[in-house]
Amino acid sequence: MRHYKCMESIQFNNQILNHSDQLFRLAKSILRNGDAAKDAVQELIMKLWEKRIQLDDVENMQAFMMRSMRNLCLDIIRQQHDEDELPAEFEYAERNPYQQTEQKDFASQIRNMIDKLPELQRTIIRMRDVEGMELAEIAYVTLLTENAVSVNLSRARQKIREQIIKEQKRVEETVWK
Repeated sequence: MRHYKCMESIQFNNQILNHSDQLFRLAKSILRNGDAAKDAVQELIMKLWEKRIQLDDVENMQAFMMRSMRNLCLDIIRQQHDEDELPAEFEYAERNPYQQTEQKDFASQIRNMIDKLPELQRTIIRMRDVEGMELAEIAYVTLLTENAVSVNLSRARQKIREQIIKEQKRVEETVWK
């Protein structure tokens, strides 16, 4: 029995731990933070170790690990869901309190609109517009072609744009009544 456990450990090292650098690079490209990426890799490795018996059924271990890492990172991003989620271009210098409140409300509305997008579009728009990832990186993570990523990103942006216009019209109608 002891020999089997040792063999399992060696197998785990060969199949999982040897890819930890690749997992780290993927996590860092999604999370944009080295420490958070290290924590994510460690968490994934712990989860994989706990489920190591079930891993025998996985056909392509590298693809499975990369997909698992992507999903874990996206879960981390969803959990953070704080005010700093939007990129710096949405911020203006020296705003008065009214402008600050309006900006926070607008950012919150956009986050809510993004949250209502289909999962794939929501993931892609966050990776591109919030995390600043390149289309090639997103294609690699999502296992889509760059063209498919571009199409989904365009559709997501269009939906957000339409919702913003609709909301602006609603507000204007309310104000001018």
